[in-house]
Amino acid sequence: MNRSNAGAFDRSITSGADFLQLSVEDAPVRGLSDWLAGQLRLAISDGRLPIGSRLPATRVLAGELRVSRGVVTEAYQRLIEDGHVAGRGRAGTVVVAPIPVTAALPTAAATPIAAPPTDPTDATGPTDPTGPATADALFTAPGADVFDAMRAIPARIDLSPGMPDLGAFPRTAWLRAERSVLGALSAADFGYGDPRGTPALRLAVANWLARNRGIRADPEDVIVVAGVAQALGLIAQVLRDGGITEMAVEDPGSLGARQHLRHWRLDTPPIPVDAEGIRVDELRAQGAPAVLLTPAHQFPTGVVLAGERRRDLMRWVRVGGLIVEDDYDAEHRYDRPPVPALRSMLTEGICYAGSVSKLLAPALRLGWMLAPPKYRDALVEAKRFTDLGNAALPQLVLARLMESGDLERQLRFLRGRHRRRRDAMIAAIGAHLPGAVVHGAAAGLHVMVTFEAAGFASGGFASAGFASGRFTDADLAAEALARGVKVQPLSWHGQRPGPPGLVLGYAANTPTVTAEGIAILGDILRPRHRS
Repeated sequence: MNRSNAGAFDRSITSGADFLQLSVEDAPVRGLSDWLAGQLRLAISDGRLPIGSRLPATRVLAGELRVSRGVVTEAYQRLIEDGHVAGRGRAGTVVVAPIPVTAALPTAAATPIAAPPTDPTDATGPTDPTGPATADALFTAPGADVFDAMRAIPARIDLSPGMPDLGAFPRTAWLRAERSVLGALSAADFGYGDPRGTPALRLAVANWLARNRGIRADPEDVIVVAGVAQALGLIAQVLRDGGITEMAVEDPGSLGARQHLRHWRLDTPPIPVDAEGIRVDELRAQGAPAVLLTPAHQFPTGVVLAGERRRDLMRWVRVGGLIVEDDYDAEHRYDRPPVPALRSMLTEGICYAGSVSKLLAPALRLGWMLAPPKYRDALVEAKRFTDLGNAALPQLVLARLMESGDLERQLRFLRGRHRRRRDAMIAAIGAHLPGAVVHGAAAGLHVMVTFEAAGFASGGFASAGFASGRFTDADLAAEALARGVKVQPLSWHGQRPGPPGLVLGYAANTPTVTAEGIAILGDILRPRHRS
C-alpha cells in the first residue's frame, strides 16, 4: 500500500469516535454543533450517559471526529446552559441531570400524542370507559387523576405550570450537607421521632420564616409535612371531624387544591377574584367558615392581595373565620417588593403552609405548617396517624441548608435564571400571540394569558370562535398536546364562567424551548382566522 492510499485509509477509520460511536458522516453538512448536542442529549435521555458520566475532553473528541474544537465546545456549552451537564474543572465535564426521553427527540417531529390507556376502575375523568380516551376528554372533563394522566403523556415541550427548573437542584450543596449531617448523627437519631418533625428543621423553618416572610413563630408550633398538598389534607380532616363541611376557594383557583379538599369531603364554594384579590364581601355573603387563599401570588392570576382586602380579612377572622394561607410562590419575585404573609399580621385564625417544592424540588416532599392554637393538637394527631412523621434525614439536610445560607444562595441564583426565562416567554407571547393579555408576570413560575375578544382579534386572530363557544381553551390545549406541547387551559381552574386562556409555566424550560412552544400555539390559532 502506498503512502497516499494509507493516509486515506487512516482518515476513513479515524473520523469517528468510540465515544457513543459518533460519526460526522451522520451529521448534516451544516449545524455540526446542533447535531452533536442532539446526540449527547439523546444519550443522556436513553441512559447511555447516566448521571455522573464524564464527557471526553473537547480536544480529544474534536480530534476523533475531525472537527474544530469550537464545534465540541459549543455543543457542551448548550448542555451546560440547559443544566444537564456541568464543568468540574480538572474533573472534566460531567452529566448532572437526566433528560426525559421525549425531550431529546428531534424538534422537527410533531407526532400526534395519544391519550393514556383507559382504566376501567375510574369512570370519573379522562379514562372513562364509556367514551374515547382522547385528549379532548382529558381537558374538558378532568378527573381526579388528571395530573397523573398529564404527566404520563409524552410531549416534546412541557409548559405546565408549577414545575421548577429541576436541573438547577443544588446537588453539591445537598451532598455536602448530607455528609455533614450523617457524620454527626448518633445511633439513636435513626429511631422514630416526633411526628411534628425534627427539632432542627422546626427551628430552621421558624428562623427562615422570620428572615424571609416576617413571621414570628415558635418552633413548637411548626409541623413538618410532605408538601402543601399533605397540609391541605390534614387540615381538611381536622375541620371535617369538627363539623365543618366546606372551605371557600378563590375563583379562578387551583384545580389541584380543590381536588384535595373534595377528596376529604369538603365542599369548595367559589369566591371571585379581581385585580385586588379575593372579594371579601362575597366571602361574607357566601357564609363559609373557612377559606383557602394564595395571597402573595394568587394562582393562577398572579394578583397580590391588596392592603384594604387584607385588613378586611383580618376583621373576618376576628369574628370566627379561618384562613388557610398557601404561601404560593412568595419567594419567586422579580419586579416587585416582598409581600408580607397574612400570618405575619395575625396568629389566631390563620393556618399557614409552605414548602420547598418550587425552591428545590417537589420530589423532596418537604413542607411546613403553622397551626392556630385552636387546631394545633388535632393537626399533630392527624399527622401522627398519617405517617408517624416525615423521613428524618432529608429534614436534617434541609435544616443545614437553611442555617448555612445555602438556601438563600440558591434562591438568589434562581431569581436571575427564572427572570430570564420569564422574559423569554413574554417576548415569545408578544411575537406569536399578539393581542393575548399576560397576567401575573411580576413573580412566580408561570404566567396566565387570556384571549380577550377585542385584543385578540386585533392581533390577527379570530376571537369569534372563543366568543361563541365553538372553540374553547380546552380545545386549544388538546390540539397543542397533539402537536407535542403541554399547557393547562384556564378553564380547569375556574368554577364560574370566565374568559378563555392558558396557564403557562416557564421555569423548567430554556428560552429556546419556550419560544418554540409558544410559536406552536400561535400556529394552531392562526388558521382559525382564515377559515
